[in-house]
Amino acid sequence: MSEEEKLLKEAKKLPWEDRLLHKNWKVRSEANVDLACLLDSITDPKDPRLREFGPFFKKTVADSNAPVQEKALDALIAYLRAADADAGRYAKEVCDSIVAKCLTGRPKTVEKAQAIFMLWVELEAVDVFLDAMEKAIKNKVAKAVVPAIDVMFQAMSEFGSKVVLPKRILKMLPELFDHQDQNVRASSKGLTLELCRWIGKDPVKSILFEKMRDTMKKELEAELVNTVGIPKPSRKIRSEQDKEPEPEAASEVAGPGPSEDSEANAPQEIDEYDLVDPVDILTPLEKSGFWGGVKAAKWSERKEAVAELAKLASTKKIAPGDFSEICRTLKKLITDVNIAVAVEAIQAIGNLARGLRSHFSGSSHFLLPVLLEKLKEKKPTLTEALTQTLQAMHKAGCLNLADIIKDIKTATKNKVPLVRSLTLNWVTYCIETSIKAVVLKVQKDYVPICMECLNDGTPEVRDAAFSALAAIVKLVGMRPLERSLEKLDDVRRKKLSEMIGDSGDTAPSGLGTAKPSRGTRLSMEVSDGGLVRKSAASMLTGKKALPAAPASKKGGSAKSGGGKKVEGNAQAKLVKLVEPEDVEPAEMSLEEIESRLDSLIASDTVSQLKSTVWKERLEAIGSLKEQIQGLQELDQHVEILIRLVCTLPGWNEKNVQVQQQVLEVVGYIASTAAKFRKKCVVLCLLGVSERVADIKTRSHAMKCLTAFSEAVGPGFVFERLYKIMREHKNPKVLSEGILWMVTAVEDFGVSYLKLKDLIDFCKDIGLQSSTAATRNATIKLIGVLHRFLGPDIKVFLTDVKPALISALDVECEKNPYEGTAAIPKKSVKSSESNVSAGGVDGLPRADISEKITPSLLKNLESLDWKVRLESIEAVNKIVEEANKRIQPNGTGELLGALRGRLYDSNKNLIMSGLSTIAGVASAMGPPIEKSCKGILSDVLKCLGDNKKHMRECTLAALDSWVAAVHLDKMVPYIAMALMDPKLGAEGRKDLFDWLVKRLSGFNDFPDAVHLLKPAAMSMTDKSADVRKSSEACFGEISRVCGHENVMKNLKDINGPALGIVLERLKLHGSIHDSLDSVRAVSMISKNSSKVARSAAHGQSKATSRSVSSRAIPSKGSRMELGISIEDIAVQSQALISIKDSNKEERERIIVRKFKFEELRAEQIQDLENDMMRYFREDLHRRLLSPDFKRQVDGLEILQKGLPSVMKEIIEVLDVLLKWIVLRFCESNTTCLLKVLEFLPDLFHWLRDVDYTLTESEAAIFLPCLMEKSGHNIEKVREKMRELTRQVIDMYSATKSFPYVLEGLRSKNNRTRIECVDLVGILIDHHASEISGQLKSLQIVASLTAERDGEIRKAALNTLATGYKVLGEDIWRYVGKLSDAQRSMLDDRFKWKAREMDKRKEGRPGEARASLRRSVRDNGSDMAEQSGEILRSMSGPILARENYGYPEGHIDRHSMAHAGGLTDWNEALDIISFGSAEQSVEGMKYVCHELAQATDDPEGNTVDEFLKDADRLVSCLADKVARTFDFSLAGASSRSCKYVLNTLMQTFQNKRLAHAVKEGTLDCLITELLLRLLDERVPRMDDASQLLKALNILMLKILDNADRTSSFVVLINLLRPLDPARWPSPASVDSVATSNQKFSDLVVKCLIKLTKVLQSTIFGVDLDRILQSIHVYLQELGMEEIRRRAGADDKPLRMVKTVLHELVKLRGTAIKGHLSMVPIDSEPQPIIIAYIDLNLQTLAAARMLTPSGPVGQNHWGDATANNPAPAMHSADAQLKQELAAIFKKIGDKQTCTIGLYELYRITQLYPKVDIFSQLQNASEAFRTYIRDGLSQVEKSAAAGRTPSSLLVSTPPPAVLNLSSPKFAPLSPVHTNSLKMEPTNFSLPPSYGEDRAGHPMSLKGHFDVSIAYKRLPTGVSSGTLDAIRERMKSIQLGTASGNQVSGIRPPLYVNGSNSPRGQVQGIPDEPVTEYSTQNGVLPMDEKALSGLQARMERLKGGTLESR
Repeated sequence: MSEEEKLLKEAKKLPWEDRLLHKNWKVRSEANVDLACLLDSITDPKDPRLREFGPFFKKTVADSNAPVQEKALDALIAYLRAADADAGRYAKEVCDSIVAKCLTGRPKTVEKAQAIFMLWVELEAVDVFLDAMEKAIKNKVAKAVVPAIDVMFQAMSEFGSKVVLPKRILKMLPELFDHQDQNVRASSKGLTLELCRWIGKDPVKSILFEKMRDTMKKELEAELVNTVGIPKPSRKIRSEQDKEPEPEAASEVAGPGPSEDSEANAPQEIDEYDLVDPVDILTPLEKSGFWGGVKAAKWSERKEAVAELAKLASTKKIAPGDFSEICRTLKKLITDVNIAVAVEAIQAIGNLARGLRSHFSGSSHFLLPVLLEKLKEKKPTLTEALTQTLQAMHKAGCLNLADIIKDIKTATKNKVPLVRSLTLNWVTYCIETSIKAVVLKVQKDYVPICMECLNDGTPEVRDAAFSALAAIVKLVGMRPLERSLEKLDDVRRKKLSEMIGDSGDTAPSGLGTAKPSRGTRLSMEVSDGGLVRKSAASMLTGKKALPAAPASKKGGSAKSGGGKKVEGNAQAKLVKLVEPEDVEPAEMSLEEIESRLDSLIASDTVSQLKSTVWKERLEAIGSLKEQIQGLQELDQHVEILIRLVCTLPGWNEKNVQVQQQVLEVVGYIASTAAKFRKKCVVLCLLGVSERVADIKTRSHAMKCLTAFSEAVGPGFVFERLYKIMREHKNPKVLSEGILWMVTAVEDFGVSYLKLKDLIDFCKDIGLQSSTAATRNATIKLIGVLHRFLGPDIKVFLTDVKPALISALDVECEKNPYEGTAAIPKKSVKSSESNVSAGGVDGLPRADISEKITPSLLKNLESLDWKVRLESIEAVNKIVEEANKRIQPNGTGELLGALRGRLYDSNKNLIMSGLSTIAGVASAMGPPIEKSCKGILSDVLKCLGDNKKHMRECTLAALDSWVAAVHLDKMVPYIAMALMDPKLGAEGRKDLFDWLVKRLSGFNDFPDAVHLLKPAAMSMTDKSADVRKSSEACFGEISRVCGHENVMKNLKDINGPALGIVLERLKLHGSIHDSLDSVRAVSMISKNSSKVARSAAHGQSKATSRSVSSRAIPSKGSRMELGISIEDIAVQSQALISIKDSNKEERERIIVRKFKFEELRAEQIQDLENDMMRYFREDLHRRLLSPDFKRQVDGLEILQKGLPSVMKEIIEVLDVLLKWIVLRFCESNTTCLLKVLEFLPDLFHWLRDVDYTLTESEAAIFLPCLMEKSGHNIEKVREKMRELTRQVIDMYSATKSFPYVLEGLRSKNNRTRIECVDLVGILIDHHASEISGQLKSLQIVASLTAERDGEIRKAALNTLATGYKVLGEDIWRYVGKLSDAQRSMLDDRFKWKAREMDKRKEGRPGEARASLRRSVRDNGSDMAEQSGEILRSMSGPILARENYGYPEGHIDRHSMAHAGGLTDWNEALDIISFGSAEQSVEGMKYVCHELAQATDDPEGNTVDEFLKDADRLVSCLADKVARTFDFSLAGASSRSCKYVLNTLMQTFQNKRLAHAVKEGTLDCLITELLLRLLDERVPRMDDASQLLKALNILMLKILDNADRTSSFVVLINLLRPLDPARWPSPASVDSVATSNQKFSDLVVKCLIKLTKVLQSTIFGVDLDRILQSIHVYLQELGMEEIRRRAGADDKPLRMVKTVLHELVKLRGTAIKGHLSMVPIDSEPQPIIIAYIDLNLQTLAAARMLTPSGPVGQNHWGDATANNPAPAMHSADAQLKQELAAIFKKIGDKQTCTIGLYELYRITQLYPKVDIFSQLQNASEAFRTYIRDGLSQVEKSAAAGRTPSSLLVSTPPPAVLNLSSPKFAPLSPVHTNSLKMEPTNFSLPPSYGEDRAGHPMSLKGHFDVSIAYKRLPTGVSSGTLDAIRERMKSIQLGTASGNQVSGIRPPLYVNGSNSPRGQVQGIPDEPVTEYSTQNGVLPMDEKALSGLQARMERLKGGTLESR
């Protein structure tokens, strides 16, 4: 026995674990084999040995020896087969080992590993399996990733989506799509396709497609088309296998029907909602400014805010949260006055309902009543949004039928019918989408509601109630409703039965189509199960064939076994008819052929055909030909003869003469035989096609092919030739074959060809060939096709190369389209040859019904406009792919969806919809007429849009429509559109022009007569363009319809239109004929009107319609023919007759109202009667004519006679004014202008006769005048203004004022503006008269809060005029105003005062004061005289434009020079809103003001500018980009220089520079650096100066701006810049290069700041800087930092340098400034590691700044080893500190703080003589300091705080320390201060102890106590840095507590106070501010943050993060 055998034998005695892990591989291998055998023998899954073996496998499967590893896998497979689900406890470890070691092994190893994974799934360890797969797909070796994807594919394919949850697999796929290995990508595509089979295509698309590249999308789309079949699990988990019955028993139980198991295993409907992760939208909503936006005054801001919410809520699944406040806000916005805001709010609610589902239930109940109430609105967009939202709320499960009963009852009793009907429609939808059990439960509540609504007076409500009842019956049946329906009458019962019957008919069909038959399903299952796929890539078409698709519709209908039975004979006949011919010939040997020939052919001939001598073969083939020609029964032997010829001599014959004879024989047989089968053609075709390539046999072969085409049809021959020519190696076969096709098409036409296949062959093979002869032959073939098919064939050739296109065009010109005239020369003998099933024109049309999916139709109705646009583009793509040739199948729903887009709220989508509808119509052709169902009327409505581009799109759609269908089909729709009053003048004109263009192409078109009435009516239109176009159209109608046809249709035309028609007909020489017809028509009208007045019974509807409803116009129309004769007869009469006039009686019945109301019908009738009574007949006939031209004529008559009839005019002035009011209310501009020309003359004459309007006349005219003064035409408004002033002068300012005030309440904004201006004029010129009504100025003042800027501007101007007249007294009249309004008024009043001062008009209110004095001194006469003086002082009346104040839009004149600007805010407005040149003037003013402020010794002016500093810099930063772009476009660089100069002036002042906020500084620095890098700037004018100015400005910003903000901004800018921020046009360099240059500049700026960091360290907020560094490093991550460190990355190196410098300067105390860094998070922030590294390095080099007790920081004993330099440094720092303190004392705003700090210095350094530093100061200043110090000392002794300190007679004002902007004192210094929680905000754990009581922090913070109270989970290591920092700070306060009560307040770290400068804080940070025993400013900031963090740690709150 060998040593090895001994070892193996001994090893068998060892325990299993030792054997399996033995060092000898053979022992391990044998142990695994034995273990596998043992496991195979175990039958009980509860066997205890299984638990013993389980832990072994995690090591055995990871064996390093490959054979042993395979044996271990075999053992594991045996183990898993024997075990049950309990084995899952070992799954994780084993799966991890397999993933790590087995997936990259041998193929067999990989297979076994995959089998093991499948067994784990079978044992229900699915989660462990998917966890392992997540690790596997992240393997860097692609070889290991593919098996992982394949095993997931197998698991999904075999177990199904119920076992293997798709959600986790969907999360893994996106990173696989972009894998670098193509096999991984292919496998991931296959896995995606498998998922689509199980959960549907739409969920997978919506989740994954947005994460794919476009190429991947296209590939998957193509594969999805081939993915068919219904998936069924082929494998079950172990627990279900145990429950399975035996197969025999199962078959017995199941019986013949479908089993329940097959139903259960059907693919489950997976909700996409369950596949996606919830998204938190509350956090981004807070950041987006939503709450501020919804409360904004501007509707656009509110809309944007709600739109942001709707966008966020459009995510598929929303994370639950507190949405109550959002819903309360949305409830208010639903009722917003602006429709757009309301629609957005409603859509947002719908999105929230879809995303939250059941979590939105409570909010849905809260919002439902408001939504139902809002249904009363008639706006289509609003109604559509409401409907979709309500449906979404029910569909998402937020509402159910049982919960909404109360709301439904309320809504169905609403007084608005629309609410009732739409509510019931929604109820119907809810019932239809609910299950039967729910409806059965609630039907007792809903049926009474519906029954009650059946009695409603509105038809829509009744129909909706019927629909709801029908829906209930459809679900629950009639039985539950029988008792309720007994109350219905027969009519309603019948209607309900019909509706129920209709729904019942459709239900079965719907059910039938939804569920495939059993046979179909079985076939699908078989086909699916027959093909086992182990690779995901096998799903792809190119990899492996997919399962066969289910039987097609035709086959399915023929083979379905579940249909009705058909009699056997008929069925047999049907099968026989459709049985296709067998065209594939079977193999037959030569012996068999000879045996079947018998005596048909002589044996010598056959033997000679076999000869090797060509002459003998030639003789034999000649003999064969003669024998065949002599056969009498040739038809019976056709096939055997063809087989003989194909075999002997065969197609391989080399002799040309023999070949020719063979071809002649075949051609003779094909042309002579009565039936030449397709099988024979197949036998010969390859050989014949090869003979075509030989020039010697070409003619014979072509004749043979033609004979084949005559026998079986060219279609079959072409189909067979495609494949032969495509695959043949000889290019001649292809080129000459195509040439034969040319002759075949010329001979047979195209009716027998499948044109799509032929065109595809030409495109893909012929035109793509590299052989010129082939391409030329193909071009000839297409040219011949053009002769039969026309230009439409070019649609199929759009993707051909341009060079070929030009050649094709030339060929098409040679073969012009002949259409039906192109008659084929030859015909086909076979009756079986199919005629092409193309369109009417022969070209193929594609069936696109399968591509019109429900998701496409749904997306066309989506709430997101982008989705709708994508859907429209998808439809265009479908039509394009069909080569713009489609069939009408299934397009009904598509056109219905596109029809809805014609009413889209987005105009661009409407135009896209029009283009798409036009494309569909053009592609479909004539069938569009039946498919569209009235869509043309909706298209025509788009002509009513006022945008020219929209109308052009509509007309283009009409052109396409005419090309598809004839114009006669469109005429009814066009006529209806022309009569629609909503079609505007421009649309009507365009449509008439289009009709003229179309009708001009006809010679005879009788249907155009339907357009006669619309054209005639439009000839009286008020628009001259419409009249002109309609007249041109009328001429074309008359020409194409004929005179007689036009005359027959004149009866429908009446009024002025009839006269115009007759005039036009007279031009055509038909006036004599028309007069008779007119008289007849007039008589009919006259008689019918009399009959109507006598109420006779026999009147027809047509006659009654022809009767005019108004008496006077009908009279006018009757009299128009003989008007000239009658006019002459009445000329002698008086113009106005007042014989029977009783003006007092008429005025008595006039209701005097200030508000304007339009005249009612009875008032108009009374007016007509009065005018006929008092005015001459020709005059009143003209004035009352509906024709505006005649009205103008009447006014001219009246205007000429004014001087002579003034007495009469005064008597009937009320009647005339009523007529004028009537004209004002009409919209004819010509007549209105004539009235406005007439009225000044009238009032002029009335004033000449000293006539004053009566109150009644004023009540008639003035309300209308005020209301219409806001006309939309400027010319009309000007005339109205002049007329108004004339009327006020004539009537009375006092009496006119109430009418003007009423005009302020108008709904027309222009009217309100005009009336506001009028109030200003009245105040300016009639102040004394209206002084008693000045309280009405409250109305004017309220308009300053209006949204409309023009109204605010007018109101402010008027109030400014009032201020000019009234002075400060005006505040008594304006009422209560908001602060903003008062501020606006105050600014405007100041501006007015300056204006008056410039014009030397005195002071505001001065004239009125003099008037009062004159009244007091001299009486009322003098007062009146003073009133005249006041009016004369006011100057001439100014129009509103002349005294308008610039707001928003700047008047150029007001910016002519800088001296013209008198207001800082005005200058900022000009800079913001003015053009580049205009802004220069504003910047001049700003520079001037800043220069003065700088020179101001007291600094008061700078204080005023501080609040606007940020706004100024923000404006200028924006202006930098605009001015540079403006200059780069070719303009002067002047504006660029001024912008940079203004910024320079601003940043020269440190206080102003410090007031600039961080965000503004970011924008400015970015813009300046970008301009420094802009390659175009050096090419500008004065480029060198500009670049120099940019550099200097950057240095000024770095020197004077807030250091903290500068550091933070620059560190943030080290990140790559967004490409969109680069100036356009883009740089030549790549984005990476540009970003590198930008980073280099930022680094240079940081270097400058870092160099001076030692001197500025105590003026910066280290916490903020460290936070920005932390964020930067965390965003990079450690891997990226290591990579960049190796590449020597400058930005990273700069950040490290800044951090190094900070650590160097602060030492270990730097850790105390990490309050904004989450130092206790896991893993630890990167910045901590860098700080520790720097500390170690610097400590080793002894370069650290000491940071022990704070007293040692800077002064005194900082460096014990070198005392002399230390003392020298301390003295220098002390002097610097004292200099800063003295500067503060010299400033009035910081003097208190300065005294405070000086007192502390004296306490800390009693030996220092501070007055030695004041040798150059004045004695007064030194005395002031002495007094101040003594006062501070007294306050400190009394224990008073700094806020109580009073300094006697300080030079400036004392700082107000009670301002809420300041944070309280640091807790270190709160001995005598109580912490007030209302002053500032702290974390809860800081302000309260554990019991929740407020803590009073006094004295020192005890770190040891805090440490003892730490929770057990907090380690002391977490707080090392914090304790060290806090101890050092507190130790430093030990000697300084005696002055702790008088420290000045500083910002607490983390407080909400802004970092910028505010009033009372020093402009410059105090540099190197330290004391011997005090606390540094930055230490004080840090301490509160450290204590807060300590408290949170103490409470454990940080550990829980």
